[in-house]
Amino acid sequence: MYEYKYVQTTLGGFFTEAKHQEVIDKYAKQGWRLVQVLPTNYNGHGKPTHYEVILERKV
Repeated sequence: MYEYKYVQTTLGGFFTEAKHQEVIDKYAKQGWRLVQVLPTNYNGHGKPTHYEVILERKV
């Protein structure tokens, strides 16, 4: 059986730091494994601005 964690984040942009890497690294150290990254919000040009990082680990 697995448990899941859902973390809201931004992936950064050309001039910003990539926050998704920090999130994935942080939870990987706690035994979580990346399952998927889903866009959740979009700007007026249709570009994703926020994401949900889905992680899992064995119970």
